[in-house]
Amino acid sequence: MSDPPRPTARQAAAGRAAAGRAARRVAATSQTTPTVAPPPGTVPTVAPPSAGGPTGKRADMVTIADVARHAGVAVSTVSYVLSGKRTISATTRERVLSSVRALGYHPNAGARALASRRANVIALVLPLRSGMHLPVLMQFATAVVTTARTFDHDVLLVTADEGPAGLRRIAASAMVDGIVLMDVEMHDVRVPVLRTLERPSVLIGFPADSAGLTCIDLDFHRAGQVCVDHLAGLGHRRVALLGAPAVVYDRDTGFAHRTRAGFVEAAARHGLAATAQPFPETYPAIHRELTELLTRHPDLSGLVVHNEAAVGQVLAVLAALGRRVPADISVVAICPDEVAERASPALTSVLIPAEEVGRQAVSLLMRKLAGERVPESTLLDPRLTLRASTAPPPRA
Repeated sequence: MSDPPRPTARQAAAGRAAAGRAARRVAATSQTTPTVAPPPGTVPTVAPPSAGGPTGKRADMVTIADVARHAGVAVSTVSYVLSGKRTISATTRERVLSSVRALGYHPNAGARALASRRANVIALVLPLRSGMHLPVLMQFATAVVTTARTFDHDVLLVTADEGPAGLRRIAASAMVDGIVLMDVEMHDVRVPVLRTLERPSVLIGFPADSAGLTCIDLDFHRAGQVCVDHLAGLGHRRVALLGAPAVVYDRDTGFAHRTRAGFVEAAARHGLAATAQPFPETYPAIHRELTELLTRHPDLSGLVVHNEAAVGQVLAVLAALGRRVPADISVVAICPDEVAERASPALTSVLIPAEEVGRQAVSLLMRKLAGERVPESTLLDPRLTLRASTAPPPRA
């Protein structure tokens, strides 16, 4: 048998280089310090997270497993500390939280949503339409946002007027756990879709048919009645409702129709002569409309204003026409308290309880998300506050 062929000089050199690299890897491995969990009762101290920090990862790359290794606990323990689903000893909890801070760990929202099947986000569907008074709308929106945070939820504000297609898009995206819907119309085309969605919903406002829905609002029908009752009690015999802009009635918006219905019913019950009409928001248009109204009805002595944007202008026009409030004409408003209090004179008013409605709407939605039964209808009683704008009518 012949001897095997001898390697060439080039092959021999390559073999020696490979052997050297292997030796260096072994040496490096033997010098690595093993990870040792800190003894019970101690809190690990580490350098601030950075590239080349405790894990050698950027903070946005740190995982829950990295936190568990750093704190010397199981991954499940870290999960329980972060979620609060189980009671963990104060010492272990602090050790885990210290590791979270040290490593710059932030739970992955997407992974958390997948695990819990929750997005921890609710949608506030608030289409910005003509005739809507933005400051009052923002009071509702602020109440929804601040209340949602107390339930550890964020709010997705949807302002596009997309109708049923928008609701289907939101529900299909799995971006939100539930929906709060505003600016509800009497025959709202979004309502049939809400009844078919798997996502729970709450409406701020009432459609004509609210069966099977969860709705909350001020009792605007009763609010219209309360205003007339007050004026009738003072002795007024002819009253008028200066309502929302015409476009709001044309849209068939529920609160405007209900206020007018309550006003008309109460006036009939008291035997008062009554006029109810949409009202503009700009000074020139208000001046024209109010001048015509007083010309047609010179004995008009009581006004109910359900148009927040017009309140100040109505008072200004009355002053320009030489009508003193309340000596010549009384004014009651349905508006937020700050609008009534800023007016001169301060207005007797029925409060629009935006904060309370928004808070209760979110609470109802959270109860539905928790599987609780909630009332289908929640109507808040109107509250009349007497101020300086109403008095008995002038003597003939």
